[in-house]
Amino acid sequence: MKICCIIILPFLLAINLFCYGGITDPVIIPKPAKLIPGLGKFNLNEKTIIVASGKDAENSTLSLNDYLFNYFGIKLKTENASSQKTNFILLKTISAPNQGNEAYRMDVNKNFIAISGGAAGVFYGVQTLKQLLTAPSGKEFNIPCMHIEDYPRYTWRGMHLDVSRHFFSKEVIEKYIDYLAFYKMNTFHWHLTDDQGWRIEIKKYPKLTQKGAVRNGTLIGHSSETPEIFDTISYGGFYTQDDVKEIVAYAAKRYITIVPEIELPGHAMAALAAYPEYSCTGGPFEVINKWGVFDDVFCPREETFKFLEDVLSEIMELFPGKYIHIGGDECPKARWKKCEHCQDLMKKEKLKNENELQSYFIKRMETFINSKGKTLIGWDEILEGGLAPNAAVMSWRGAEGGIAAAKLKHFVVMTPGAYCYFDHYQGSPKNEPLAIGGYITVEKVYSYEPTPKELKKPFQKYVLGAQGNVWTEYIATPEQLEYMVFPRICALSEVLWSPKKLRNYTDFKWRLISHFKTLDMMKVNYSKAIFETKFLVSSAKSDSCVEISLSNDIENSSIYYTLDGSEPTVSSNKYQNPVNISSESLMKFVAFKNNQQIGKTCEQKFWITKSSGKKITLLNEPSKSYNTGGSLTLVDGIVGRSPWYGKEWLGFLGEDCNATIDLGTKQNISKITVDVLSAEWSWIYLPKSIEILVSDDGINFTSVKKSDSPEIEKQKRAIAFNFENLKTRYIKVIAVNYGKIPAGKPGEGEKAWLFMDEIMIE
Repeated sequence: MKICCIIILPFLLAINLFCYGGITDPVIIPKPAKLIPGLGKFNLNEKTIIVASGKDAENSTLSLNDYLFNYFGIKLKTENASSQKTNFILLKTISAPNQGNEAYRMDVNKNFIAISGGAAGVFYGVQTLKQLLTAPSGKEFNIPCMHIEDYPRYTWRGMHLDVSRHFFSKEVIEKYIDYLAFYKMNTFHWHLTDDQGWRIEIKKYPKLTQKGAVRNGTLIGHSSETPEIFDTISYGGFYTQDDVKEIVAYAAKRYITIVPEIELPGHAMAALAAYPEYSCTGGPFEVINKWGVFDDVFCPREETFKFLEDVLSEIMELFPGKYIHIGGDECPKARWKKCEHCQDLMKKEKLKNENELQSYFIKRMETFINSKGKTLIGWDEILEGGLAPNAAVMSWRGAEGGIAAAKLKHFVVMTPGAYCYFDHYQGSPKNEPLAIGGYITVEKVYSYEPTPKELKKPFQKYVLGAQGNVWTEYIATPEQLEYMVFPRICALSEVLWSPKKLRNYTDFKWRLISHFKTLDMMKVNYSKAIFETKFLVSSAKSDSCVEISLSNDIENSSIYYTLDGSEPTVSSNKYQNPVNISSESLMKFVAFKNNQQIGKTCEQKFWITKSSGKKITLLNEPSKSYNTGGSLTLVDGIVGRSPWYGKEWLGFLGEDCNATIDLGTKQNISKITVDVLSAEWSWIYLPKSIEILVSDDGINFTSVKKSDSPEIEKQKRAIAFNFENLKTRYIKVIAVNYGKIPAGKPGEGEKAWLFMDEIMIE
């Protein structure tokens, strides 16, 4: 019999009953391209039959049945064809859907559900259906009638996972892949090697896992803390080739391509610990037990290239996807500069500098990878010294690398640290597990636009999409991994799948909060930072004062606060209007609903000085990535934290900070303190110098104090200037950027970041 006749005709008769307004959209993430609500509901129960029709429909059938069984204890009968006219789900794959293999159409009416499309599209339609299976009545689900036509915006919708810093079992990796599939992601970037561990079996070189997979201890606490403290626990793990084959097959059934990453020429200490002969010095080396960037890298000898070609040959046999990621980032040149072989090679190949030597290295590897029918992809540093002819670029240091590559007609995956690094904080650090730093909320992820506006239309087609990156220096357990990924993965999935015109954060936020019920059912350890009460600082009208506005995303709730450091309760100050802070205070605040606390208590310390809330102007604009509060950040009464928390600092990339504060009237000044940050692992350097200038008219300034590098290095953080008999109205602070990052440091040769925070005037 022809099942399609049974399905389509009744639906066409009912289509005129559908309407666009008056019915709340179902909770589906990412939002479908087109959804028309209908009238009535389909009742899915234990007697519902799944009819799988077409090639590869069984993957979608298994996905749906596994979900039903794992979370609801239901397993539906499946058939290839059926004469049943009601109470069935049709999963029909077709050979050439209009919007591509990932597109699908989903029709729900009172008698049946029909999902059709390419094999991947039907699978994604099933993920949509799974999200609609909420609040069962007994073992029956009431699914609202609707019509969906859906397809992705981008072809690369990815998530990354670093298993070198911390290792995760095969079972955890497969669960991670399930999460990606649930949100219609199609790429898993697997970071398998780094300085802290080699995680994949290479049969020709067994010492890579015998020695390179194990480190003798791990850094405790944050890398910014001194002195460094280490445990003495041997830490390691790796995947056998059989493990990898199983994981690759597992991902393929979920229409996810795995992109393996084998780091070269830098981040190679684990490999060199096993085979030191491929270095410039010959070792010996140990697998690194802390985080950062290290000088010893692969030496571009013929023996090294043969070693890497052998390794990549085994890798390419295991991973059938198009792309092989070779890293290419953060490669110090210190060893190459002192290596006689490297210098001779540069002369022989007429290479101008070590950047061109790195390009030579990458091009050699690309030629080999291309010869095997694969395409090389690397971090945006592979642009330096000249881009390999066919390489794709993963742009992580902002959009610039991606823009440059796209203009050269190379394919690009966007993954900028300011939006897509899920190892950064997503809420107040006091309430969050230790993280590397930064501050990326769900809302900020959702605000990301992968196609840069600077790219003209002919070059936009080279932007394949984007991905979220999960570096695991501070992520040691599966539970913490889930916490850092969720719910930011939900926001990114909608950025990458849904049409740009449909994106609306308010709409997404309420769908996400409703979707938390599904995450609870799935026992996902997700962050609830979205429920934190937020504060906004602005200048107050009164002297030496800042104004604090509080808000949250919880309906029908009230915010209570204290200013003395005590825990807020419903008996504390109820927030109704902005609060003026005119003296040193520890503000704590939290929301209550029905007398029950919602979310965690947040707190903020305020140091109020003569500069607090005053008018401030900047000669150079900070980077958009680190400019959450604007110029007021420097006089908002908040001293930035270390490890750095992005919203409390202004970041200047290669630029000086030149700030002028207007005190309003001439005042006696006894001390000025300038807050700066040093975090070299994040390319953040202390300024070369800080100069204080004063003026009575705001035009003509006189220098009154200056500190250079030695004095700044001595004070490290809060750089203090003391005065006697100084009276002025305008104060200019000029902090000179460090300039280029020195050799042997992370980001060698790149522009340094200058991070500035509070300028306190007493």
